[in-house]
Amino acid sequence: MTDKETPSARRGQEPAAVGLGRRRFLGYVLAASTLTVAAELGEALLAPDEAAAVVPSVPGPAEIYDLNDMLTHATLPTANLITIRIDADGTASFALPRAEVGQGITTSSAMLIAEELDLPLERIRVTLADARPELLFNQLTGGSNTTISTFTPIRVAAAVARGRLLKAAALELGEALDILTAKAGVITSSATGRSLTYGELAEKAAAVTTGRVSVALKEAAEFKVIGTAQGRVDAVEAVTGRKKFAMDLHIPDALPTMVCRPPTINGTVRSVDNLAEVRAMPGITDVATVSTGVAVRGRTFGQCIDAVRALKVSWGPGSAEGASDTTIRDELRRAELPLPALDLLTESVDARFTFHFASNSALETNCAIADVRQDSAEIWGSMKSPIVAQEQIALKLGLPVSAVTVHITEGGGSFGRKLFHDAAAEAAEVSKAMGKPVKLMWHRTDDFRQGRTHPMATSRVRATYALGQVLSYDQRHTSVATDFGHGVGEIITSEAARLPVGDLAFSETIFALSQQTPYNFGVVTQLLSETDKDFNTGSMRNIYSPNVRCAQELVVDELAGRMGKDPYRFRREFVKDERLRAVLDKVADVGNWGRSMPARTAQGIALHPEYHACVAVLAEIDCRPQTTGRKVRDACTGPRVTKVVCAVDVGLAVNPQGLQAQMMGGIMDGIAITLSSGLHLDDGHFLEGSWDNYFYTRQWNAPPELEIVVMPPTTGRPGGAGELAVAAAAAAVACAYGRATGTMPTSFPINHAGPLGFDPLPTTPPIPASPTDGLNRAF
Repeated sequence: MTDKETPSARRGQEPAAVGLGRRRFLGYVLAASTLTVAAELGEALLAPDEAAAVVPSVPGPAEIYDLNDMLTHATLPTANLITIRIDADGTASFALPRAEVGQGITTSSAMLIAEELDLPLERIRVTLADARPELLFNQLTGGSNTTISTFTPIRVAAAVARGRLLKAAALELGEALDILTAKAGVITSSATGRSLTYGELAEKAAAVTTGRVSVALKEAAEFKVIGTAQGRVDAVEAVTGRKKFAMDLHIPDALPTMVCRPPTINGTVRSVDNLAEVRAMPGITDVATVSTGVAVRGRTFGQCIDAVRALKVSWGPGSAEGASDTTIRDELRRAELPLPALDLLTESVDARFTFHFASNSALETNCAIADVRQDSAEIWGSMKSPIVAQEQIALKLGLPVSAVTVHITEGGGSFGRKLFHDAAAEAAEVSKAMGKPVKLMWHRTDDFRQGRTHPMATSRVRATYALGQVLSYDQRHTSVATDFGHGVGEIITSEAARLPVGDLAFSETIFALSQQTPYNFGVVTQLLSETDKDFNTGSMRNIYSPNVRCAQELVVDELAGRMGKDPYRFRREFVKDERLRAVLDKVADVGNWGRSMPARTAQGIALHPEYHACVAVLAEIDCRPQTTGRKVRDACTGPRVTKVVCAVDVGLAVNPQGLQAQMMGGIMDGIAITLSSGLHLDDGHFLEGSWDNYFYTRQWNAPPELEIVVMPPTTGRPGGAGELAVAAAAAAVACAYGRATGTMPTSFPINHAGPLGFDPLPTTPPIPASPTDGLNRAF
């Protein structure tokens, strides 16, 4: 773009959509009493296009073959085990082998079926499949992979069903197949007007033996459902309170259960001084010592809380005794990999960033139901890696895998947390110890202080430049070790990830396959180093990207300033491809980039590519003293994001409305991790212990102006969307803060330094005295 061009002048220049074309796909009609179908996929179908190096920077690993490609290819061998069933009432039933945790995949999956089956969306029944070990890698929910990996298998299965129903109708009506049409679950003859419903044909279309069939999928131009904005299929149940989460289930004899946990991370029980007294408390049925603490079972959760508070436990040391933010930061700096030597003929930007521990902060705390018997076990809970859960729980209980049933319930948020089945494993252990079914729930304090955290990290960056060109970009990201013990969804990779060197190899693989730079910065290197395995960590939404991208975009702003260029135009000059340039231009245009703003307010802009998708975010921030009209802590007078514009290109958006919701949630996450939500580590434990002192984005600092622009289709396939907006939003807010204050921020969240701003809950017992303790201090 020349200096005279404006973003407005380029509207409407997006690439034309590309369709799948009329390729033939193989599917199966399975032997069953009613019509049941599945899909078959080959390696060639989903192989990624070869990336072309058209700019000075050599493509990084994630630009050629990324984490999502790996997850997708892992699903191919068992794709034909995902089935759709047509029932006698004319509905289609599908057990989705993924976890619905609020991201809307039950809706998008139903849309795929409705499209190819020509059946109204309200007649599609999508449930969540139990753990199915035969699916191997095909039941992991993560890496924004669900829609990508199931997009074709679900459509193929639905198309097979439609074809089978048409053939059954042709036989029943005694008419030629080519004069029959399927619409809204009814097959009609154009010659005679006679019709049959899918329900009437379901049994007639069933097969006695399993056989392969060939089908063609609809082209994009024929779509009537895919690509249209649809409300969630579970919306009514959600807003009326009828939606069932784990704690809503009524399992016979499963009573409320909680665990008294140690005051420091991974502390151990030495002794319990008042077992008899606690067992005699009102409503308490059982007390048992388990590996994670002392479990109590009672008639109500309130009685369990009373019992937990009454327990007098002598605790052994934890795994992070004496550790604090300062000691961990020093340890990370000692473990940083060296940067290349400087060339005397170039200038450089050198910066080091610190990112503190953070919580996944899902609204639904950890919970699960378990009924362990002598020769079997049954588990209920929201799990994103249920095969690993089933196999590891079976191993722990000494039972064959076939004797352990794991039911997947819908979850109230995850953001990476439910990749681990900690609550389910703990519930199983407690149930076995007590010999009774349990309905286990973690208190919110448990979640913050003993749960999984996004690890603390530093990012050291050096970029060199000369004569108006960026010649090199080197980033050394150093992190407390991230636990990838869920593997790729089954026990072999799960156990491999826990080996003494296997965990680092796994982390290096995930890092290499997920991190990339959207800019042509000459020689680019991005390397990971990990240290300290004493914490309970896990992937938080977007894994490494929010930290890595935030550091990179701040350096980009600094480069632009050093080279005398506007941050937006600088990015546009160096961006690698047209899809990235299009979303960048769109937010600059819609967000009115460069407009005049008051002192200590500013705009920030950032890009993020991942998983065959890309996003740009423009954020405006107000760093002037704020007033909320409420007597709340000083943090409420801190920086406030006032406007966000997001442009997102996922190739083909199956449900644009759902995509917008995903972007909105990701933006709120990005604002939180940049400005306000982090965990303070002190003497082996985290100080945050409730929602009133873990400052996730609140109403007062959520942007009153928020616009999400879904770009027109640029490919014939969906890209990853679940995590896409987090990194770009975090980076855009950080860049806006730097421009508003005149100082590049280097420690996140920005409110982490300085006065704590809240009174920490006591470590023993780590539960408020009542459900309302501390709430008067909330934002």
